[in-house]
Amino acid sequence: MASRVVIPQQARGEAVENKVHKKNPVAHDGKNRRALGDIGNMVPAARGGVEGKPNRPMTRSFHAQLIANAEAARAAEKNKKQMVVPDAGRRIEALKANNNNKIVNVKPKPIEVIDLSSDTEEVKKKPEKPLNNMKKEVEVGGGASLRKKAPTLTSVLTARSKAQIVDIDAADVDNELAAVEYIEDMYKFYKLVENENRPHDYIDSQPEINEQMRAILVDWLVEVHTKFELSPETFYLTINIIDRFLAVKTISRRELQLVGISAMLTASKYEEIWAPEVNDFVCLSDRAYTHEQILRMEKIILGKLEWTLTVPTPYVFLVRFIKASFPGDKQLEHMVYFLAELGMMHYATIMYCPSMIAASAVYAARCTLNVGPVWNDTLKLHTGFAETQLIDCAKHLSNLHSMAEKAKLRGIYRKYMSSERGSVALLTPAKALLPSL
Repeated sequence: MASRVVIPQQARGEAVENKVHKKNPVAHDGKNRRALGDIGNMVPAARGGVEGKPNRPMTRSFHAQLIANAEAARAAEKNKKQMVVPDAGRRIEALKANNNNKIVNVKPKPIEVIDLSSDTEEVKKKPEKPLNNMKKEVEVGGGASLRKKAPTLTSVLTARSKAQIVDIDAADVDNELAAVEYIEDMYKFYKLVENENRPHDYIDSQPEINEQMRAILVDWLVEVHTKFELSPETFYLTINIIDRFLAVKTISRRELQLVGISAMLTASKYEEIWAPEVNDFVCLSDRAYTHEQILRMEKIILGKLEWTLTVPTPYVFLVRFIKASFPGDKQLEHMVYFLAELGMMHYATIMYCPSMIAASAVYAARCTLNVGPVWNDTLKLHTGFAETQLIDCAKHLSNLHSMAEKAKLRGIYRKYMSSERGSVALLTPAKALLPSL
């Protein structure tokens, strides 16, 4: 048995006479022990890798055991870093050897699967599930990771309808005259008030005027409008003023043309920058009316209409509906105006509101030019009418188109025969809208 080494202790309060330090026989690293660096016989864990018991004497056997344990720990750490297990089989064999041939069941590390979700567009990592569990989830319909929410019929139809609606004002965002910020509210207001100033059926209340006389007057005003090169707004407002006035005032047959001249003069002052003079209308009427008579009738008309001239005519809706139909297609645009003016000339069209006349003209024009689909979600949104609501009025306009070539009143027909307006009057009417023989 090894002899025990006793470390002598200095007596408390004894002074140190010299500065020469004695070599510590216990230190294993050969370094001088710092003053007050380590009091007692405790060996830090950082030196040997093993924490010693406090106040245990440092014998040679205990010192050798600490060194052996430290070296064994360093060797094990070095072997652990250098050990490479390429697959699960070799890893199991290595564990068997290190654990005295004791079999250890090692579960393979789950494989990380990256799941890209189309809804959240976030990358999520989740362990791959065994195939048998996946099969069970598919059979029972469970498993949030494998089951996707099936789209409902309502969501599909809503998505399709939104995709088919075109923003017709996108190109006019920077155009101040287009009033994109207010355009929707403006047309909602037009739809609300279009029936307030709409003329009612008045032909039976006029003893000396019939539908044919009115058509003759409108046909003549078309030529006057073309001769003066007035704007379309002036023509539609002129017809509106005539119908509203005749609905509240009984006149003679001789005064009918005078009403038409005064109505166009009033509309020109409202819409045109340079309105025709009164003498121009006197000459066009072959001096059937004097200057004073025209001005007097103008005053009577304004009094009966209570000076209300800001009204939504069919032209107001035509501009918007053509833009929703196919902007930039001049042939379609001319065809729409042709059908709308044919409707304005015939008294039977007065039973339809201005927005329906405009929407039906667009519908009939698309049928005539074989534009498909005839009616879409964009037109339905901006016109406010479904296809079934427009069939009757569209058939009426197409029927007028079919009779325009052989009619006695050909002012509108000649106007749209010209190449400037695409010669749309010469096109074949929509057969689908004509009555079957």
